[in-house]
Amino acid sequence: MPDFYEFFAGGGMVRAGLGGGWRCLFANDFDAKKGLAYQANWGAGGELTVGDIRALTPENLPGAPDLVWGSFPCQDLSLAGHGAGLAGARSGTFYPFWALIRGLADGGRAPRLVAVENVCGTLTSHGGRDFEAICRTFAEAGYRYGALVINADLFVPQSRPRLFVIGVRNDISLPPGLLSPGPSAPFHTPALRRATDALPAAVRQPLVWWNLPAPPRRTVTFADLIEAHPDSVAWHTQAETKALLDMMSDLNLAKVRAAMQAGHRQIGGVYRRTRVDAAGAKAQRAEVRFDDIAGCLRTPAGGSSRQTILVVDGLRVRSRLISARETARLMGLDDAYILPRRYNDAYHLTGDGVATPVVRHLAHHIFEPLARDPLPDRLVA
Repeated sequence: MPDFYEFFAGGGMVRAGLGGGWRCLFANDFDAKKGLAYQANWGAGGELTVGDIRALTPENLPGAPDLVWGSFPCQDLSLAGHGAGLAGARSGTFYPFWALIRGLADGGRAPRLVAVENVCGTLTSHGGRDFEAICRTFAEAGYRYGALVINADLFVPQSRPRLFVIGVRNDISLPPGLLSPGPSAPFHTPALRRATDALPAAVRQPLVWWNLPAPPRRTVTFADLIEAHPDSVAWHTQAETKALLDMMSDLNLAKVRAAMQAGHRQIGGVYRRTRVDAAGAKAQRAEVRFDDIAGCLRTPAGGSSRQTILVVDGLRVRSRLISARETARLMGLDDAYILPRRYNDAYHLTGDGVATPVVRHLAHHIFEPLARDPLPDRLVA
C-alpha cells in the first residue's frame, strides 16, 4: 500500500480523493477548526498535527512516503488577492513546505512523487516569476516535473480551474504511456504553455508533459446537487429576492427572464461583484449563470462573497445562500462526509479544498503507476 503526507490538509479532501488504497502517514494544517473536521472524518489516529508548517522538522515526519501533497494557500497568488505572490505570508509557505522535502532527501527519504496545487493565477503572478520559482525548486531538488491545469467541471458541476505541478524523482523510471511528446488539450492550456515557454532553459530541461486522459463526460448538473430542504440555510424572503434581482444589470435580468420561459426548473448561481457603471462610479451587482455549473466556491478570505442560488420555476423565483452540503457535493464529497456545524466553518472548509474526483483521476493515471507498491486494478478502477 503506498504512503503519503498531506500538507495544508484542511478536511482531508486529498485523502478522500486518493481513497482507501493509500495510507496517510502524516497530515498538517494550521487551522484548528479544519483539524477538527479532519479528525471527525478520518479519526484521531495521530497522523494529524495542527500547527504552523514552519515549526515542523523532518524528524516530525514518520516513514518514507511515496507521495507528498501540498495545497499551499492561494491568497497571495489569487487574482482577488493583493499580489504578494510567493513573497506573501500565506502563499510563501511553499518554501517551508519544500524545506521539509529537502530534509527528507537529506535523510535518504526523498518521496518518489511531490504534487503541489494552487490557483491558475500562479502562472502569471509577478510576471511568471512565481511559477518559475516553483518549477526551479522541483528541478534543483532532482525531480522531473510537469504542470497541468484541470478544471473540476470535468468531474463535478463547478467551474474550478486549478494548477497542479507534479514531480517524480529523477531515479524513478517513467512508463512511456505516462508522457506525451508535447502539450495537449485539455490539461495543457494556452496560459500554461506560455508560462512554460518563458522558463529558462535550465529550468525547462527536466520538464515533462504528463499524458493525462480526459475523464468520461460528466452527467451530473448543478440542479442535481440542490437540496430541497436544506438545514444550514434559509430561503430568502420575497423582499430579499427582489433586492437581489434589483442588483442585476439588464443583461443578467434577461437571463432570469429566459429561465422563466424555459418550461422547466432552472438553477442559477449568483455572485455579487463590484462593477463600474456608465458614469464611472462603483456599484455592487448580482451576476447569474444558468449553464448547469456553479461558480467557483470561494471563501471571504479569498476576496469574494458566498455564492447564492436562484431557483426559477416558471414565474416563481426563489433565492438563498448555497447550503453547506451543496458546497460539499460540488467538491465531490459524498453525503457521509461530516461537515462543521457552523455554516461559515463548513463553507470555509469546502471553499479552500481540492475537488476529490480530480485527485482520484491524478492518482489513478499518474501516482499509482509510479508508487512503490502499485495498487491492484480492483482498487483503482
